[in-house]
Amino acid sequence: MNTPQSPAQPPITLYTSAICAYCVAAKNFFKARGLEWNEVRIDQDPAERERMVERTGRTTVPQIFIGDTHVGGYDDMMALQRSGKLDPLLAGDGAAQG
Repeated sequence: MNTPQSPAQPPITLYTSAICAYCVAAKNFFKARGLEWNEVRIDQDPAERERMVERTGRTTVPQIFIGDTHVGGYDDMMALQRSGKLDPLLAGDGAAQG
């Protein structure tokens, strides 16, 4: 879903690959909440894979960014959700990790 972001929502970037259940789960989570995201398929673009590893220090997908904040993988995002820190991040209230 490569569509423009709403003004209030910081851009969401998902680094994904074709065969990745957690990538699908992350996309379903955002879709259920009516959020838009930019998907970067690292299995189709080795340069993007290198960029993801440089940005995150991780080689697994998904890697999720909300704005400039690296959320981590799907489990990391769900931990933020459970702790109540994901919604402020999605609302553009800055880094919610901590």
